[in-house]
This record gives sequence, C-alpha cells and structure tokens, in this order.
Amino acid sequence: MTITNVLGLGNVLMGDDGFGPAVVRAFEAEYLVGPEVNLVDVGTPGLDLMPWLADVERVIIIDTVKASRPPGSLRLYQKADILRHLPTARVGPHDPGVKEALLTLEFAGRAPREVVLVGVVPGNVSMNLGLTPALRSAIPSAVYAVAVALEKFGHEVTVRSRARTETPWWTPPVAVEGSR
Repeated sequence: MTITNVLGLGNVLMGDDGFGPAVVRAFEAEYLVGPEVNLVDVGTPGLDLMPWLADVERVIIIDTVKASRPPGSLRLYQKADILRHLPTARVGPHDPGVKEALLTLEFAGRAPREVVLVGVVPGNVSMNLGLTPALRSAIPSAVYAVAVALEKFGHEVTVRSRARTETPWWTPPVAVEGSR
C-alpha cells in the first residue's frame, strides 16, 4: 500500500496563515479517502515536518506562499519547483521550511518521490482568527486541487453523500442579528 500524506501547514491564530488547516478540514468534510491517505493539520511544525515527509512516496502540502499575485490566488508547485532555488535564511513560523526539510531528506535518501504544494497567496497574516474573504473563497479550489492530485497519485476519492458541517474550533462565532 502506497501512503500519501496530505498536510495542512499554518497557524490558525494568524489569520490567512490558517489556510492549510482550513483546507484539510474542508476536504475531510467533502470527500472520503482510503486508509492509505493521511489527512493531517500539522500546524507550524518546524523540524517536526520531516517525519511527515520521510519515507513516504507522495505528499500533498497546503500552505500560504509568497507570490506576486493578489491574495487568494492559488498556485500549484511540484517537487522540482520547490527545490529549484537555493534555500534562504528562515526567520518565520515554519522554520525550517518545506524546502529545507525536503533537501535534508533528499540528502538522507528518504525524501518523498512526488510532492505537490497547493499554495495560496495570503492577504492578512497577523494575530487574528479566521481567513480573509479572498482566502475563504479559495478553499473550494484548493480542496478540488487536493482531490485531483490524490486521483493522479492513484487514490480513490469519493464525494460524501452528505457533506459534514463542522465549524473548526478556531472560527470566530457569527453574530446573529438581534442577539446581544
């Protein structure tokens, strides 16, 4: 059985940085996959990212990315795209980054053969619960990109007969008109 890890990276307490975990939850609510697919909100793992990448054939990562595009723009990267440029100094919450983890595992001969990064350009990454409207609007496209990547990897992806409707714990409550 070939294992594929689907990893949502990001800090749900930092606004749009919570995109990865939000997409993992939305995917779980809409689709069913077999036991060979691990769907995991890994948060901001730092060095703890490597065990999720080591000795696995395929990995799909959902995270925010820097790109000269408007917030909410979706970008898909393959492993070669991620490794194309030399790593830079890391001082952010994902230290070390995906690239550094992949390079370390490549050196050790334990890197995944295939990697897909479903990235979205963030709008607001500051202490804040919830995503901006641009990133909330990008969730369905990201969920679909994950489903397509899993199918391309040979996994069966089935639409749930009835979508689950769970509100993630980090989502701020919606004010009801007329309530205090």
